[in-house]
Amino acid sequence: MGKMSRLGQHLYDGSVSIDFVGKRRLWYLISAAIVAVALSGLFWKGLNLGIEFEGGVEYRVTVSSSRVSDDLAATIREAVAQTAEDEGIPAAASPVANTSGDSNIRVQTEPLTNDQATVINRSIQEAAGVTADDISQDAIGATWGAAVADRALLGLGVFLVLVVLFIWAYFREWKMSVGGLVALFHDVIITVGVYALSGFEVTPATVTGILTILGFSLYDTVVVFDKVRENTKNLARTHQTYAQAANLAVNQTLVRSINTSIVALLPVGALLYVGVVTLGSGALKDLALALFVGMAAGLYSSVFIATPLVVQLKEMEPGVKAGDARAIRHNKRKEADRYAAVPTFTEDMPVYDEPGERSTRPVPDDVDGPGSDTERGVGQTQPNRSRYTAGERPAGRPVSPSASSKRAQPERKPRSQRGKK
Repeated sequence: MGKMSRLGQHLYDGSVSIDFVGKRRLWYLISAAIVAVALSGLFWKGLNLGIEFEGGVEYRVTVSSSRVSDDLAATIREAVAQTAEDEGIPAAASPVANTSGDSNIRVQTEPLTNDQATVINRSIQEAAGVTADDISQDAIGATWGAAVADRALLGLGVFLVLVVLFIWAYFREWKMSVGGLVALFHDVIITVGVYALSGFEVTPATVTGILTILGFSLYDTVVVFDKVRENTKNLARTHQTYAQAANLAVNQTLVRSINTSIVALLPVGALLYVGVVTLGSGALKDLALALFVGMAAGLYSSVFIATPLVVQLKEMEPGVKAGDARAIRHNKRKEADRYAAVPTFTEDMPVYDEPGERSTRPVPDDVDGPGSDTERGVGQTQPNRSRYTAGERPAGRPVSPSASSKRAQPERKPRSQRGKK
């Protein structure tokens, strides 16, 4: 059995326990700091909305793979900016140019008229040394991006309503719905804040990734909540407080949560590396970043935020308070007299050896002569058996010597000789 398996077993049976619930104030402070950093990046730096949301013109320049580099993209960016300044085209004064795949360079500007778009097209041809056939030009209106944003917000609202109804119907507990929603908002804010701080472009793929991580975060949280419900069914029998039973549930699902998250994060991290390093830009990078950050935040919130918050809300209920008080009183009595369950010693109490062990009582030195302890079997090591065959069962009491044991005993004749003299 490996170390992780042994650790999981110890966490499951409670022999090793991490106090997630008892230290909830620490986890709240850590989450508040992370959320504050994310919000500061969101409000001060803002999101880098893609052309799909703001509208504009996108040029894709096809060149040989040997020429695709950041230097060529910078050259095209400077040429477009200079042309916009010379021709008086303010919408193209701050173009965005980057590599896209092995043989493409993408250039984006704000919305342009047809004549302005043609001027910028010629400028790109001269800077990249290509012909008009090597450049594809697409004009995207801002209305399409607004429609995508509206649909995303609508989908998010419907998802949150369904989450509340599902958790309430499954667990019969509105407090768990609150814990699940807080964990979801926690994950979304962190993911959006990372996008703002990193400067990654927000595209429809980003919206898809954010909606996906909501489901992943909810799945992990519901698994932990289900274990909490199982552990808190019979608190009167287990003599645990609600917080102790919930903390045990988090420990019991901890290894499973870590394993599933690592298995999910490894391929997403590989996609993120390929999208950033190899492809340079595109939907793969935007989707992978949202999934990677959201999954990591979902693991944290399901363990450190959702369950401790539910426990804090449940401890306000009068019934839970009374049950916790009974459990605390029982545990105090047990700690005050830990030997209260041991039976009182009496003179006629039988002495037993430990199960599966041989007797260690000493054998007396006087072992000779009739009627000795050795002859009666006292002090000798007896086999520890639960069953005996005929003739092997030991005597229930010592056998005393008989006076007739030395007299001649009659012999019984065979049937053929009976009655004959």
